[in-house]
Amino acid sequence: MGRRGRLAQTQSGAAGMHSLAALLHRNATQFADAPAYREKEFGIWQCWSWAETAKEVRALALGFLELGVEHGDHIAVIGRNRPAHYWSMVAAQMVGAVPVPLYQDAVAEEMAYVLEHCGAKYVVCGDQEQVDKVIEIQENLHQVKHILYTDKRGMRKYDHSQMNALDDIMAEGRAGHARFDAELDKRIAEITYNDTCVMLYTSGTTGKPKGVVLSNRNVIESAKNSAEFDHLNRNEDILSYLPMAWVGDFIFSIGQAYWCGFCVNCPESADTMMTDLREIGPTYFFAPPRVFETQLTNVMIRMEDAGKLKQRMFHHFMAHAKKVGGLLLDGKPVGFGDRVKYALGNLLVYGPLKDTLGYGRFRVGYTAGEAIGPEIFDFYRSLGINLKQLYGQTEATVFITVQPDGEVRADTVGVPAPDVELKIDDKGEIHYRSPGVFVEYFKNPDSTASTKDAEGWVATGDAGFIEEDTGHLRIIDRAKDVGKMADGSMFAPKYVENKLKFYPDILEVVLFGNSKDRCVAFINIDLTAVGNWAERNNVAYASYQELAGHPRVLETIKAHVEEVNKSVASDEMLSGCQVHRFVVLHKELDADDGEMTRTRKVRRGFVEDKFSDIIAALYDGSTKISTTTEVTYEDGRKGSISATLEIVDAPVVSVAQHKVAAE
Repeated sequence: MGRRGRLAQTQSGAAGMHSLAALLHRNATQFADAPAYREKEFGIWQCWSWAETAKEVRALALGFLELGVEHGDHIAVIGRNRPAHYWSMVAAQMVGAVPVPLYQDAVAEEMAYVLEHCGAKYVVCGDQEQVDKVIEIQENLHQVKHILYTDKRGMRKYDHSQMNALDDIMAEGRAGHARFDAELDKRIAEITYNDTCVMLYTSGTTGKPKGVVLSNRNVIESAKNSAEFDHLNRNEDILSYLPMAWVGDFIFSIGQAYWCGFCVNCPESADTMMTDLREIGPTYFFAPPRVFETQLTNVMIRMEDAGKLKQRMFHHFMAHAKKVGGLLLDGKPVGFGDRVKYALGNLLVYGPLKDTLGYGRFRVGYTAGEAIGPEIFDFYRSLGINLKQLYGQTEATVFITVQPDGEVRADTVGVPAPDVELKIDDKGEIHYRSPGVFVEYFKNPDSTASTKDAEGWVATGDAGFIEEDTGHLRIIDRAKDVGKMADGSMFAPKYVENKLKFYPDILEVVLFGNSKDRCVAFINIDLTAVGNWAERNNVAYASYQELAGHPRVLETIKAHVEEVNKSVASDEMLSGCQVHRFVVLHKELDADDGEMTRTRKVRRGFVEDKFSDIIAALYDGSTKISTTTEVTYEDGRKGSISATLEIVDAPVVSVAQHKVAAE
């Protein structure tokens, strides 16, 4: 099919459902009494049907008109996942405005850049904390006309001349509906498939975040295609807990939710998320690797505290699950005896464990945002959890590749998603073209032109290749991160980092070695896992820094590095990426300190510059390094911490040694 044919198919593909407002009207009509949103508040789940949701969203849209929202205005939304915040984004589109969700944990300085760049005149805030940030910013920007807030606690004594509770605005919308109904209906009727649906800012791993403009076509076609691919329907339950500013949450909690008509469940808080996950038992789930890594760490911690009999039973059946669980999930042939043993394991171990994790009703789920370690990925699939990888970007409205059932592998990210075309350029960089390709970077035509060409092909910035026999895409690493060692061998840091992060006591790893003769690494311990170990072994410590530098902790991490080096040595192409030396850092890498993005991606260039003295010591043969690091406290104050770090040498394995050992 030619490009023109594909475009015609896309234009008619959504059968008249050309906006979120149209989808909402359909759902309120066809699925009127079905649950659309649930939110846990004060320990009780509140529920809104699709018919009730339509009334709430319309009241909010009328309230926006009452406030004077014009076509093209930008409405920022800052807060945790709540139905009212999702309604705000849909109501904004209804009146011709553009919703711009922001990360709620961003500091005022980060918010100031986004608010100024998009020119937001209205801001919906979740609570007093977010209101205070906007007020602080407003002293310099003077562009925000009105602030709305969802949680009324602590707001009584504020100046309300340009501030209102969201509930009050909705009440004003209902009261004034006779004056604004006609205008609202007119604006809804004017929405086209090419109008902006949302603007989402990139995480900014290499510079200032860019505003990615996504149209209704982008969002609805991506939602439709992906829902059909995984046979999603209106009976799904999802848990919406990821940042609303992330494209993943927008497509799952709004795009697919509105296309399919399924229920979006919002947890009470980040602290209760795991409990709420177990109570809901989602059928469809999406999480970045960090969530699955954390859950696995907690499982391993609990098993260390369990009795000997329970430990033996767990490890015995998990070894069997590792052997046949993935095969059973993919419908591959497995012997009768192995099936019986797996069924027994499911009764005694896998089933209870899935219920504990909240995955008892899990039908399909995805992980994306970062590469997940193959050992972690295989662990979940061995339990019978249909976890799959997808490869996506904000600029693609998430979906570039997906994994079909029965073709799920840890070493690939699947085949092109429906209506997506892929190609690899001469340098190995991945390019794609699809109905989800973004419209533009807001106020940034140069970046738009350098990312998307005249034919709609988008450069991903990732290096990879397509397997000739299967058509699956394999990602090597970020193109800018892939390099060569001094001897010409490939340097691909993510491959090694993910192997190390499989260990429960390792939280984060940053590998260095491009153009060098050997690789070195920064390692962050997982305070929960290592703290649990310290408690069980009567190891006293007063801080993260003290525990990270404890000799027994360093020995344990060294053993992990040695095991990973043996594994890396088995891959001739990447054997040069073994870790020769490492330090366990004295602080966790933190988004507030600029070392990570809000989506928990390491900003490698920033980390390399900030800790250049430690990197130099890793390469010059030093055994210790004294360093002082600036940190940001929770209240925004700056400070510094000093530490003397032990530099640890790790055994490496030559390819020749590995071949001999294998023989």
